Amino acid sequence: MYEGKTHKLFAKYAVAQMIGLLLNSVYMIVDGIFIGHRLGTDAMAAAAVSVPLLEVLIALSMAIASGAGILISGHIGRGEENRAVGVFNTAVICAVGMGLLIVALGSAFLDELAELLGSTAQIHSQATAYMRYIILFSPFLILSFLLSGIARNDGKPGLAMLALAAGAVSNVLLDYVFLYPLNMGIGGAALATALGPIFSVLILLPHFLGRRGALFFARTQLHLKKVGRIFTLGFPSFIMEFTIGMVTFVYNFAIVRHGFGEIGLAAYLVIGYLMLIILTIFLGMAEGLQPVFSYFAGVGKTERSRDMRAFAVRVFLLVGVVCYLLIVLFSRPFFSIFNPHDTALIDFTQSRSLGYFSGFFLAGYNILMISYWQSTRRTATAMAVSLSRSVIWPPVLIALLPLAFGREAIWVCHSLSEVLTACTAFILLRRDGREKDPGVSRADEPA
Repeated sequence: MYEGKTHKLFAKYAVAQMIGLLLNSVYMIVDGIFIGHRLGTDAMAAAAVSVPLLEVLIALSMAIASGAGILISGHIGRGEENRAVGVFNTAVICAVGMGLLIVALGSAFLDELAELLGSTAQIHSQATAYMRYIILFSPFLILSFLLSGIARNDGKPGLAMLALAAGAVSNVLLDYVFLYPLNMGIGGAALATALGPIFSVLILLPHFLGRRGALFFARTQLHLKKVGRIFTLGFPSFIMEFTIGMVTFVYNFAIVRHGFGEIGLAAYLVIGYLMLIILTIFLGMAEGLQPVFSYFAGVGKTERSRDMRAFAVRVFLLVGVVCYLLIVLFSRPFFSIFNPHDTALIDFTQSRSLGYFSGFFLAGYNILMISYWQSTRRTATAMAVSLSRSVIWPPVLIALLPLAFGREAIWVCHSLSEVLTACTAFILLRRDGREKDPGVSRADEPA
């Protein structure tokens, strides 16, 4: 399953997951295109309010999927299929339970949640209309990411890619149907996004129901120790994915506070779509490598793990540089897709985007190192880097830099936080190089 040359393993797992997750990002991007063309700038600003919510939901599912996947890959590597099945079913129970809890709480406090995420009086009704469907269908969103992540750890990266792609394609078709022939407004765009994960789940279910791999559905007792282990190992992934939502939330708040208004929110939505594409490329490759790193750690193949990490670092840095060059050359045509007739919005967005993405070539390096340390059970190290690029540097920089350099400084804060995080990760890697990569013993696993 994990044999072969390093570059072939990278293509099989990292590239496949990157393609699937990138296509899955079409959920939000296609919404933005349709909303901008059909409903205008205020509706785009209302959709922007929901982006942190979507990212938190994805982050929760990634936490369960990554934590369970690390345990599952270790079990499979040591021939412990029964224990792997137990972890899988525990993860499914956690995902479904969490989804139902979100539906209950989110529906009860919908207005308060919209205001917390940056809704203004002008767009509040549209923001809540969009969020309502996202919350109601959140269990399917969480389950789709969980099952696709587990499928990768069960040796089926192609199936995971296909499932995520199917959700994206269905979103494109439903967006058109709901917004044009049915004229359902912003609620229709949200419903299209909410229904997409259902198609992904339907494609993934036969693999587990039909026992086509090592993992399948079975009655399992819920042990709190096992649940805690899953969430502990998966928490760096939660923070890594949560970064997008966290940064979006902080930026939405700062944009309103510094007087950029609805045009600022709409511009940041479009910048956020471009950010989502870039980060999804990195996140997809990093998540795809998780089963490989976990398997090598489980069977004690330290050198193979380090070879894969070194190869991946070169690829991630190259992709980061290419992405920024493409932004410099072609960002304006991309921004024009969303609302081609609003030249003021396009000019505003383009002028801020070059500074916003100036340090993003290092984001991939940071994400890769988080995934590597997490997959090889260095949870504390992974957490340090995850927190650095999410809840430490971005809020601090966004709070302080405008005071020193004026309100326009907020547009470079995210890139500067990636630079500072990369410095932290490099120092930790140098320290890590003096130590041996630990394998995973049976004692490390929950009963």
